[in-house]
Formats: sequence, C-alpha cells, structure tokens
Amino acid sequence: MICDNLEHIRAAVRETALRCGRKPDSIKIVAVSKHVSAARLTEAQTCGQTVFGENYLQEAAGKISQLSSSLEWHCIGHLQSNKVATAAELFQVIQTVDRLKIAAALNTHAERLDKQLDVLVQVNVGREPQKSGVLPEEAESLLRSMQSLASLRVRGLMTMPPLGCEPKESRPWFRALKQLSVQIVEKGLFHDNSAVELSMGLSGDFVVAIEEGATMIRIGTAIFGERTQQ
Repeated sequence: MICDNLEHIRAAVRETALRCGRKPDSIKIVAVSKHVSAARLTEAQTCGQTVFGENYLQEAAGKISQLSSSLEWHCIGHLQSNKVATAAELFQVIQTVDRLKIAAALNTHAERLDKQLDVLVQVNVGREPQKSGVLPEEAESLLRSMQSLASLRVRGLMTMPPLGCEPKESRPWFRALKQLSVQIVEKGLFHDNSAVELSMGLSGDFVVAIEEGATMIRIGTAIFGERTQQ
C-alpha cells in the first residue's frame, strides 16, 4: 500500500509540476511519519522515500536510531527551548523556527556539533493565535536578526495555513507565502536567494501548493493512511 500511495503522489507531483512549467525534481516529498512505526518507514524507504518529517523529538530519536543513516530528517513540530540541543543533533532540517531565541540556541548547538543546520522560518500566514509562526510583517526582521548565526543556513519559509473544507481554500495562503518569499529575496536574506525553499501543502492540498510554488510538500495520511498513536 505504501509503495502504491507513493507512486500516486509522485505521479500527481510530476503532472502538476509539468503543467505549471516546473521541473518535477524541484519538489521534495517530506513523508510525515508521526505515529508511524520504523518498520513502515523502512517499507517507504524501499520504495524510494528518503526524506521524513517528525513532530516529536522522543519519537523521532527512536526511529532515527533504528533506520539508515542515509535518510534525511526534518523537524516539523513546534520546537521548545529545552528541546533545541536534541533537535540540532537529530535533524538535518528544522522547518519551524519562529523566534530569534530558538534560532540562536540552534546556532549554538550546531556550532558545538561542527554542523551546518538548514532551517526554515515558519510564518503564521493566517494569523491564527493557536498556531506557531512569526507574523508575515515580522518575518523580514527575524531573518535580518538571523544573518549573524553562522552555523544556520536559512533556506526558506514554511507555513500551515488555516484548514478549509476544499483544497482551493488554501490557495490565498500559499500565494501569500510565495509573495513574502519574493520580497525577502529582494533583500537578499536567504542563504541562497536563487533557490528558496517553500514548505507548504499537505495530503489534501499539495497540488494547489505546487501550483503556488511549493518546493517541499509534507505528506502523511496520503502515504501511510490514517494514523493512530503507538
């Protein structure tokens, strides 16, 4: 089932990218593996999936220790200050940086590990008080403050927009993140302003996200099915 699901998603990514005049390989599928066993992740790996996103550090640590060192792990959950050291060690990419305090702590631990850590700044495009993320108008200031953090590479932006009943309802939020990234590129504030990452789009709306410029899509249910806590 996992292999079939991945093939369906890859086909949809390819079709959407080509329709939009984009290269399919410019879009990375991040398999959201929260509450998915290491055995099922191994199955996904045998089907060619190499990038996984985890929300919880303790759960991630157990899986990372069991699986191939060739896999790429992204932290996609809210990061608390007391978890920063562990996150810097476990993950290659942190997608949820939204405060200078967290960024500075990640930089300190990455420097100690002699590691260059890729990060995305999480933006609360929908201004939802219950969600993490910097407000859009504050994103540029945060990125400016992060310029001196030499062990972090700020690769782009990430968002989790308000949930809608239809995939198309996410479009304005995805478009807003893309527009914000263009404004920040003009200021030269990303590590590589010619290759900015936009992490947006989930199982239900990733096609719309790709149409609006996503370079990373975070897919859980469409790969692994409905998840239950282990």
